[in-house]
Amino acid sequence: MSLNITVYSKSACPQCESAKMLLKSRSLAFEEIRIDDETERLAFYEKCGPSVRQMPQIFINDQRVGGLSGLQAALVQLGK
Repeated sequence: MSLNITVYSKSACPQCESAKMLLKSRSLAFEEIRIDDETERLAFYEKCGPSVRQMPQIFINDQRVGGLSGLQAALVQLGK
């Protein structure tokens, strides 16, 4: 089963780096979208809502799994 993984992150975010390292360590390809600039941030809020502030926010096959702990739980569930 192929996974489409998107990681929304910010620069200087330790949790974001940990999530990306976890995905790389398991050889899982992902797209990273940095929301450091205004255009990307507005697009992110349009997708997730303005109340979602914690980074990273990770989507697997267009379903939001949340941050680092959500990613860990989702990978266990998917057997990855």
